[in-house]
Amino acid sequence: MNPLRVSKFKVLPVIVAMCLAAPFAIAEPVTVESPGKVLRVSFEIKDGAPTYSVSRKGETVIDSSKMGFKLKSGESLDGGFQIATSKTDSVDETWTQPWGEEKTIRDHHNQLRIDLEGTGDSKKKMTITFRVFDGGIGFRYEIPEQGDSKTIEIIDERTEFAFPADHRCWWIPAFESNRYEYRYTDSPLSKATVVHTPVTFETKSKLYISIHEAALTDFSSMALRRTNGTTFESDLYPWSDGIKTRGPLPMKSPWRTIQINDTPGGLIENYLILNLNEPNKLGDVSWIKPGKYVGIWWEMHLGVATWHSGDKHGATTENTKRYIDFAAKHGFDGVLVEGWNIGWDDDWMNGEGAFSFTKPYPDYDLDGLAKYAKEKGVSLIGHHETGGGVENYDKQLDEAYALCKKLGIKAVKSGYVGFGQGLNRTHADGKMQKEWHHGQWMVEHYRRVVEAAAKYHVMLDVHEPIKPTGIRRTYPNMMTREGANGQEYNAWGGEKSNLPDHTTILPFTRMLAGPMDFTPGIFDLLFEKEQPDNRVRTTIAKQLALYVVLYSPLNMAADLPKNYEAKPKPFQFIKDVVTDWETTKVLNGQIGDYITTARKDRNSDQWFIGSITDENARTLEADLSFLDKDRKYIAQIYRDGDDADWDKNPYSIVIEEKQVDASTKLTLNLGPGGGAAIRIKPAS
Repeated sequence: MNPLRVSKFKVLPVIVAMCLAAPFAIAEPVTVESPGKVLRVSFEIKDGAPTYSVSRKGETVIDSSKMGFKLKSGESLDGGFQIATSKTDSVDETWTQPWGEEKTIRDHHNQLRIDLEGTGDSKKKMTITFRVFDGGIGFRYEIPEQGDSKTIEIIDERTEFAFPADHRCWWIPAFESNRYEYRYTDSPLSKATVVHTPVTFETKSKLYISIHEAALTDFSSMALRRTNGTTFESDLYPWSDGIKTRGPLPMKSPWRTIQINDTPGGLIENYLILNLNEPNKLGDVSWIKPGKYVGIWWEMHLGVATWHSGDKHGATTENTKRYIDFAAKHGFDGVLVEGWNIGWDDDWMNGEGAFSFTKPYPDYDLDGLAKYAKEKGVSLIGHHETGGGVENYDKQLDEAYALCKKLGIKAVKSGYVGFGQGLNRTHADGKMQKEWHHGQWMVEHYRRVVEAAAKYHVMLDVHEPIKPTGIRRTYPNMMTREGANGQEYNAWGGEKSNLPDHTTILPFTRMLAGPMDFTPGIFDLLFEKEQPDNRVRTTIAKQLALYVVLYSPLNMAADLPKNYEAKPKPFQFIKDVVTDWETTKVLNGQIGDYITTARKDRNSDQWFIGSITDENARTLEADLSFLDKDRKYIAQIYRDGDDADWDKNPYSIVIEEKQVDASTKLTLNLGPGGGAAIRIKPAS
């Protein structure tokens, strides 16, 4: 399905307009405001250096901050500039997501495009474009050919984000071995070092700010390094030779994004990242279907089964049939099977790439199981763990995804387990180089995989990914990703286990970038037989609420089938909840403390609400004024019992029904580490 685009385009009065061969440079600052005059961006050349600043309703958000790049050769693009031309435009259009948390998205912004040229005899050029929305800004660099130079090697990006005060900050460290998989630190920003994006801030005046990037394409991903005081500077992931980004000219950078709102929930309801990406380029995407799945996965994390072959091998024909039967009985769309393919018996995390993505183990009848699943109205979900063997995967991409198409496998979960700067890349001279997960080489690889999957109509769920930057708009088969601590950390226990506040931080940090495959729905919260020293630090009601709070278009019922069969009443919510939404509303929230999210089903008049808290018990209110007026509804409520507590009594749950309408204000009593999940459907 092509996105529906209803556009209204207007050219605003030009602030300054000159031909490229302008006889005079522009010395005064140039500014642009958002359509509602909420945000204002000012651009100025100071001592030859491009700078920008941002204010919101007169309050400074970003102080004067430098821009540009340092190059390996030739003139650097961070000084010696003057403004040649400047022009503003306005865009107001709506477009339709084929799937998502919001069906119809408005793109309403004012744009400032500035052409820079070198002073004196310098021939260098660069263009900077700002797009200013009421809820944030994006800006990007365009670098044309520089004189006779048709290629570029960037050794540093000089973009600054200078904050005027020492704001509160939620962050995870960058350039560490475990990719994005860390607990979030809540600290003054002056205590941060080098951080991944999205990174989120709270000011003393209760503004909420998130810095990230959009449309990451053919470029290295951006971390932020605190350089001094309360200023961050872009820090791109380097190639093994130290170059940050290289390629032919002209070149466009990703958009650098700053979302700004006066509520934490306003950050979530802002779709700036998607608006800065190009429209769907796949054409007809009717084959892309959000849905829910079960799978052979959690049992390996519990130690009940293994990925590798042997007596405890999980991916057997017999075991997979059990999961297919369970999925068919309870209305799930897919069955994920990990450990099905040759390569798991090797030292598969060494990055040397021993996996086959077409050859199953002898005890796994791939063709027969694909047929069996189809007969049951279910589809197998493929699994492509690379173990960091990126070149090995690249060689098999076409064959692997062609096999998926042949067998009716509609989705693939991929993986890139590997650590630090440990990915093997063969240099042109035949020598092995070590690359980061998040450098330009891997950004380009991840995109090749998306395109290969799209060619064969396969949806993707990427683990150990490059962070989301909104390319799901352009490639709607890029459904969901990991890229943060997921449920698996609870099975591993110890210091790795997620704390009760973890899922109250994710919606306001990592998930501002896009959907996350957290894999909720664990019902055996203590797994005393399998991992007696580990546990999940939530109540069972909170596990249900996560299906609404943590958005993923492909969502897993992660526990073992027997644990769902033992608790059929709460399991009903997992069966009922949907994964494709008409609209999303954040009813209340505070980063790291609590959040209540309401979402309307895209294909019915049902609403679903999820509310969760951290380690503290809370009483929250859910205002149902979003419901249709003069209509009665039934609310099916799955809530913490009065004595529920993640630590002392995690299984205490009450399931009840109430008649509600648009005037109802539901009181939600959440236990420590608890939650509430609600299905609201029209009364018959």
